[in-house]
Amino acid sequence: MGNITTIAVTNEVKNEIMEFGLKGETYSDILKRLIVSAKKRMLHDLLMDETNTVTIEEAIERAKKRWQR
Repeated sequence: MGNITTIAVTNEVKNEIMEFGLKGETYSDILKRLIVSAKKRMLHDLLMDETNTVTIEEAIERAKKRWQR
């Protein structure tokens, strides 16, 4: 285990963290698991973002128009 530090959280936040815990887990274990999950979700959201995208069919039509000149 690395260096240990203390972080101040309200009792409300502490209780919410505990809701994610499994038997025998430390707060550090819980927070690490939540961070990994959040990173995976962020990557998923980035990869699945359809903003500024076109369908394959539309891309093919655009390519045909561009190269038929």
